Amino acid sequence: MLITRLESIQAMVECAEGLGVPRGSPMFKHALDAVSFISAEKIATKVDYLKKTFRWSDAEVGMALSRSPMMLRHSMDALQSKSEFLISEVGLEPEYIAHRPAMLNYSLDGRLRPRYYVVKFLKANGLLDRDRDYYSVFSYVEKVFVQRYICPYKDAAPHLAEDYDAAHRGGVPANFKFT
Repeated sequence: MLITRLESIQAMVECAEGLGVPRGSPMFKHALDAVSFISAEKIATKVDYLKKTFRWSDAEVGMALSRSPMMLRHSMDALQSKSEFLISEVGLEPEYIAHRPAMLNYSLDGRLRPRYYVVKFLKANGLLDRDRDYYSVFSYVEKVFVQRYICPYKDAAPHLAEDYDAAHRGGVPANFKFT
């Protein structure tokens, strides 16, 4: 930004504020980064795409972008894949995702899908005593996730750790049993 023209910086600030991120917000620097050197037309196209793909209202898009402006940097293919997974496969409501847009910053194959498979397996086999909030499941750092969802079940499901590791490499492991 030090070598950027003042007019360009002012345009970025206006664009970030236009997304609903106030200047005093901790997310403002991320919003500036997200909109830097992206044309207003491309941002408008991405906002429309978010509305269509996640079935969000204008207010929900504004809320999601104010909480996670870096969504603007994700490819449309990545957003589409995450939308299909979170809405169609996991069954999350669009409004739920809009309130927790940080989920969209996680890797689909490296974090979201493997953790979903673990929770689905545990539920299907009666090993979880109550429903879990998927945002929490997806948000835990790796060590905490393993401590809460893998280690306590090593006797009841000895293959779970290996299946989780295999899911990180892609697909559903053959011995993940959803009964």
